[in-house]
Amino acid sequence: MHKTAGYHHIHAEGRTHQLRRRVALEAARLISEHGIRDYQMAKRKAAQHVGVSDEGYLPRNREIEEALREHQRLFRGDEQSRALRTRREAARDAMRFLASFEPRLVGAVLDGTADTHTPVSLHVFDDSLEAVAGFLHDHGITFETRARTLRLDRQRNAEFPVLLFDANGVAVDITVFPRDALRQAPLDRIDERPLQRASLATVDALLVDEPDNFVL
Repeated sequence: MHKTAGYHHIHAEGRTHQLRRRVALEAARLISEHGIRDYQMAKRKAAQHVGVSDEGYLPRNREIEEALREHQRLFRGDEQSRALRTRREAARDAMRFLASFEPRLVGAVLDGTADTHTPVSLHVFDDSLEAVAGFLHDHGITFETRARTLRLDRQRNAEFPVLLFDANGVAVDITVFPRDALRQAPLDRIDERPLQRASLATVDALLVDEPDNFVL
């Protein structure tokens, strides 16, 4: 009986792993092919497509990110590499333009999972939203204003203004933080660690690498 129970336990674990894997791969496909950037939305749509309703079969965000990188390597290699480089170049140009606001690159353009659907996401720092908006307006840049809720730590969330505009065909969104927020990044949606941010110097260094050396 003990051996039989152990076999069924292993079998159940194997089935759970397979279903989580199927949902993660389907979520990666939805993200890559349909531009869904919300991992929670992607995993729930994927679960519906796969026919999974049990929460226990939903993959973690880290599993989806790994599946996304695998999907891009297998199906979107050259196209994804070109899209990534285009967006890193756009990020570099936007960061030079916004230099007075100490911009930092975040998200998929930094971590290498950006594709043709991905905007350039920047964090900029000024105690006045009007200063950033006025800067864009003075340079003839049309933008939209929205808001984004981010996790400051495991207990606190906060809403920040976001300005969206187009830079030569590439969407750019900039989240405006107060100056002192440069010292502490909000939490990453994937692993709940402080979000990785890159300075202009780091983005320049990424662009020096050959496209084949991008981490996908």
